[in-house]
Amino acid sequence: METTAYRALALQLRCRAINLLGKDEARASMRATIARIEAQIGAAKAFLGSDVRLVVLPEYFLTGFPMGDPLPAWRDKAAIEPGGAEETALAAVAQKHGVFLAGNAYETDPAFPELYFQSCLVWSPSGELVLRYRRLISMFAPSPWDVWDAFLDRYGIDAVFPVATTEIGRLAAIASEEILYPEIARAHAVKGAEILLHSTSEAGSPELTPKDIARRARALENLCYVVSANSGGIEGTAMLENSTDGMSKLVDYTGRVLAAAETGETINANAEIDLAALRRNRARVGMGNLLARQALGLFAATYQGEIHPKNTMWRDGKVAVPDRADFTERQRRVITGLTARNLI
Repeated sequence: METTAYRALALQLRCRAINLLGKDEARASMRATIARIEAQIGAAKAFLGSDVRLVVLPEYFLTGFPMGDPLPAWRDKAAIEPGGAEETALAAVAQKHGVFLAGNAYETDPAFPELYFQSCLVWSPSGELVLRYRRLISMFAPSPWDVWDAFLDRYGIDAVFPVATTEIGRLAAIASEEILYPEIARAHAVKGAEILLHSTSEAGSPELTPKDIARRARALENLCYVVSANSGGIEGTAMLENSTDGMSKLVDYTGRVLAAAETGETINANAEIDLAALRRNRARVGMGNLLARQALGLFAATYQGEIHPKNTMWRDGKVAVPDRADFTERQRRVITGLTARNLI
């Protein structure tokens, strides 16, 4: 049965990084993190109310991010398996507390066993995985674009911008800095997305940051809710722990911030989602209906050209695993090409 009004929570958690741990210790740390999250969601529902139906977790909440680790080493230590122990445990958390649970993790893929992808995952209250979105734009991690032709052959174009139709609305996911790319949110919106689930790990500030501006812009221009969960600090690396902290937010379809968190672990970023109001707004005739006024064909020819090349990790019919330094060198080549074309 569809629920058009409920409470959503961007659960701002402290990340316990696994960079300095061995593989077995890393897996134990992930299990402990899931157990901690299960208790925290239970406490949040007890405090906020039983109408909490959606919980969004921060980016790579199980592991932190790689800091110089070779791709194979990080894959073996940090990437979880589709349907594996960690995903099964997270599904059980969603089921126990009767919530849609969204999060972001490094994940292996049986079609590309040499690599890993950064995946946004959503489980329903029945424990079913209802959404798997693979991050498309990343500076330092593989993405489907890097093995594009083979990815499409395996999964098809519908797997690129998936939208899940659920009893709490049509859900889509955006990973971290992808909020800065209007095309990703728009691609989800034109497929019907009403709520953008944004798992992030970003620098907080009392001033407006690029991502903070982007959250509001993506909500307004697509007439979507944005539920954005940031880390409440990252411990276990040489990085200063509170560098990525605060600013978890819920933004409505007019770009208005409904709730925001300060620093540290907190449930303060929670607010009501009113799908009926969103749908009324999308059905209005007027200048403010930006989604209905969008003329996508105007831009089709411009977008035919490529800036960042595809298939850079797919050569001669197989995966070519890059070194960490290759990511920076790849961008340097792109910039050189843009300069040669007088585009920058």
